[in-house]
Amino acid sequence: MARPDKAAAVAELTDKFRNSNAAVLTEYTGLTVAQLKQLRRSLGEDAQYSVAKNTLTKIAANEAGITTLDDLFKGSTAITFVTGDPVTSAKALRDFAKDNPALVIKGGVLEGKALSADEIKKLADLESREVLLSKLAGAMKGKQSQAASLFQALPSKLVRTVDALRAKQAEQGGAE
Repeated sequence: MARPDKAAAVAELTDKFRNSNAAVLTEYTGLTVAQLKQLRRSLGEDAQYSVAKNTLTKIAANEAGITTLDDLFKGSTAITFVTGDPVTSAKALRDFAKDNPALVIKGGVLEGKALSADEIKKLADLESREVLLSKLAGAMKGKQSQAASLFQALPSKLVRTVDALRAKQAEQGGAE
């Protein structure tokens, strides 16, 4: 029979898996407490870095319907639960791992889809959601400006054509 404290830990981890947009597994062997504190700060408010026993975490992931991570629960494993923009958290982990090679990104899951360590690094190379949205808005505004110019050009071209026809009729009328 499972002990109540372990059952509570599994329930808490299961909730974190279910309520997260993404989860990234890392190996943290060799990092000091100060470095882990710095990592947690760099992740911001939209991500939570948790260290838990592999067996409990594996059970919680399976209960949350995530079975693709089972092979990654070996060695000292910590999980970053991301509730905000996954790109921002992936960038923070990648940047921290560059400065602290003891942090190794193992893999993760994004909205139910398994990600390898390389895919997480590619995710970190993307621009943040806000930047992408602003680029999209700029592109849409540019297309609207082009359309407005086109719609404005049609009536002015019509007016110039009508004036040219009038001038031609006036010349022909004055010549007779």
